[in-house]
Amino acid sequence: MTIDPRLHRITAAQPYPLLFATISGAHLYGFPSPDSDFDLRGVHVLPLEKIVGLDVSDETVQDERFIEGLEMDIVSHDIKKFFGMLLKKNGYVLEQLFSPLVVLGTTEHAELKDLAKGCITRHHSHHYFGFSETQWELFLKESPRRVKPLLYVYRVLLTGIWLMRTGVIEANLVTLNESFKLPYLPELISRKLAGPEQSTLDDADIAFHQSEYDRLRAELQSAFEASQLIELPSDQTRAALNDLLVRVRLKGL
Repeated sequence: MTIDPRLHRITAAQPYPLLFATISGAHLYGFPSPDSDFDLRGVHVLPLEKIVGLDVSDETVQDERFIEGLEMDIVSHDIKKFFGMLLKKNGYVLEQLFSPLVVLGTTEHAELKDLAKGCITRHHSHHYFGFSETQWELFLKESPRRVKPLLYVYRVLLTGIWLMRTGVIEANLVTLNESFKLPYLPELISRKLAGPEQSTLDDADIAFHQSEYDRLRAELQSAFEASQLIELPSDQTRAALNDLLVRVRLKGL
């Protein structure tokens, strides 16, 4: 994906200095439709005067609106909050950090990606179990049923299985399917790419996708049980993150 120059300008206009800004959502997952918005995710650095008082504001900055003709969904977290999320089993922040769709990168971003490898644990599987269940329930309750949440189900399960097996974050469903080779995914992705956003499925397909959902969840469970990933980030990883936080906070970007 070529980064639209408008995204660079939108990123530059954010209220606080950014350690990084990447694209998440459907563009990252490999199936943006013509009307998909741009999910801009990042880490900002609050100035000292914002964090030394009794009340800390803007730990999370959110903005949803059209900017320069692009429908934007912008979310950034202050560096301390983001690091705290990294140290928990939060798959969202890992995917944002390791997104290859980089709008703004820094040397600290590269350093953080290296440190974050020590935050990847076998218990991140719980994130992917929970997210897949939420998306599956969303898919089932809608009428007519849309392709989009079903693709999210498959994307999440394959990302989780791949992570448990390899320790590598891969959120692009097209790339993942080069290894998993699920024959029905290319057609589903093509329907989503062609639009409109409300592409739907016949009810006759539901039983098949239910069986695939159950099978892949069992595969994720097996991958979790066999995973050689660590249980928790080490004290050394936590100390290194703390050092990076202090350096960035005191010196700025």
